[in-house]
Amino acid sequence: MGAGASVVMNPEGELETGLGDLPESCVAAVLLHLHPPEICGAARLSRTFRAAASADFVWEAKLPENYAYLLEMARGENSSCKKDRLCLKEVYSRLCRPNPIDGGNKIFWLEKNQGGICMSISSKGLLITGIDDRRFDEVAYLQQTWWFEVDGEVDFHFPAGTYSLYFRLHLGRPARRFGCRICSFEHVHGWDIKPVQFQLSTSDGQNATSHCYLDEPGRWILCHAGDFVTENSNVATKLKFSMTQIDCTHTKGGICVDSVLIYPKGFVQGKIFNS
Repeated sequence: MGAGASVVMNPEGELETGLGDLPESCVAAVLLHLHPPEICGAARLSRTFRAAASADFVWEAKLPENYAYLLEMARGENSSCKKDRLCLKEVYSRLCRPNPIDGGNKIFWLEKNQGGICMSISSKGLLITGIDDRRFDEVAYLQQTWWFEVDGEVDFHFPAGTYSLYFRLHLGRPARRFGCRICSFEHVHGWDIKPVQFQLSTSDGQNATSHCYLDEPGRWILCHAGDFVTENSNVATKLKFSMTQIDCTHTKGGICVDSVLIYPKGFVQGKIFNS
């Protein structure tokens, strides 16, 4: 990498240096300490900053260790894309997009600020008792049942770190009428009698169990099922998870199951329903 020139003349006729006089290697070393959006913002300062902000070693430090695997998963069966040689800045940008896998039932993406992997499993990718008619672009809605159970699994090379798993739920049936959001609570019942149980387990022996009463109708909520840890990004983590309310002394209904979300631990902001 070279150094750019940026010379400024002051009122006394003397030459002054500018940001462009910094060696590109020094600028790149500074950019290593910034978050990706900040690196992109710094690239607008000068040609030297723009060149440094495109350096592969800067973006390699921001990418997960197994970014080559993630890129292969993102490209899927698109053989024409596999021939393209991307710089690591382009790889980072590509992974930040929603990347469907498993026939579109799952989507993973790179969180652009911290570079952590996130995943969403749609209701179509879950086994839900009592719900047979589900489409990809709609949430699953259960009107009434005695036995409620949601099961799912993931087999994926998660980058090393700690992850949290959530169920995204809604009591009541949301809809839109004349451009306004409305919600029908006609079938909502039974969720405040006994708590729902959430479980997750991993192929390396990790287990987590939590319980939660569902008692806030009319809003989307995230229910924290538990956390898991991955230590080797080159080894696939096989994850199984479930949500159950199988007390058959009463019926329950009026619940929407949108998806299961996996985020780096601490990433989700706002109200989370825990046990």
